[in-house]
Amino acid sequence: MILSAFSPLLRSKLLSNLTLDALMKMDPETAHGATITALRMGLSPQQQGPDAPELATDLCGLKLTNPIGMAAGFDKNAEVPRQLALLGFGMTEIGTVTPRPQAGNPKPRLFRVTEAQGVINRMGFNNEGHDVAFERLRSVQVPASLGVNIGANKDSEDFVADYVLGVNRFAELADYLTVNISSPNTPGLRNLQTDEALTRLLGEVLDARAKAKKRVPVLLKIAPDLDETAMDAIARVILATDLDGVIVSNTTIGRDPVAGMSNATEMGGLSGKPLFPLATQRLAQMRQRVGDLPLVGVGGIHDAQTALAKFEAGANAIQLYSAMVFGGLDLLDRIKAGLVSEVRKAGKKNISEFVGTKTSDWAAGRL
Repeated sequence: MILSAFSPLLRSKLLSNLTLDALMKMDPETAHGATITALRMGLSPQQQGPDAPELATDLCGLKLTNPIGMAAGFDKNAEVPRQLALLGFGMTEIGTVTPRPQAGNPKPRLFRVTEAQGVINRMGFNNEGHDVAFERLRSVQVPASLGVNIGANKDSEDFVADYVLGVNRFAELADYLTVNISSPNTPGLRNLQTDEALTRLLGEVLDARAKAKKRVPVLLKIAPDLDETAMDAIARVILATDLDGVIVSNTTIGRDPVAGMSNATEMGGLSGKPLFPLATQRLAQMRQRVGDLPLVGVGGIHDAQTALAKFEAGANAIQLYSAMVFGGLDLLDRIKAGLVSEVRKAGKKNISEFVGTKTSDWAAGRL
């Protein structure tokens, strides 16, 4: 009751101060938990007014008021999807969720590379499992497109069977599903990106989708550490199916952008600002291979200019996460305002008119 008495402005100020000041003094995983708790308790700011029409986007048949989503990894257990939607995201993706609960890797497992505004994680799909996430999602209304990111338990005897269980469980609740085969923190998982394994995975996942009560869009999330031959193979497999889209990309195991910096030698996947050039080049290269298939660009977006670059490279929509660790939750508002300004400055009507306008340059590494 005390929290409900706070004005929206005061709630926003409290959470902003928590994000920008106190959180950076905490251990990263503790800080993340505190942010989730603050959102759950109603301290989050809420978007004031509707999104500008310049941001309206169609993604895999989903009508988004804006093309910016919260990436998977932030709300692993479906605790705050409604709050994230009210914050102003056009879509929010929970998970990764696995059939059975799992603790993930030993702590510490989340590290800031503050000098580069990067984050390294080796969380290991820590989550409370399908049942907990399902119960939370079926009891909440989310005023944005809701994605469920599905994965496999580390000790599973059959990773593909775990993904099928995810489709069976969440198809009725999700607006879209993401098949996450690109985390570097589950041994053997990235092997599902190889030709034969991916063919089996997508065949069984999409067969399960066909048997569901509704046709939910299914996206595949890939790694940035693929070479062009591997991307050729993935594209061939994808284009032979009715997969709805691809998310490019997950975290990288590379360390060149942060070499010599504090925490740079920690094992795990690197995200945040240092990932931007590699993830954006891979996005453009995948755009060249899949034609008009919807793509979601994620990796390193930290301001309106890097958000715009993802569209120019070929993204139809984008996702954020790590940059908000350093920029605060109001980073979303700044990026949306900046994108609207760029649309108007260019004499265009919608952000979609930027999609793919610089694909060749990004793919060739000229930007």
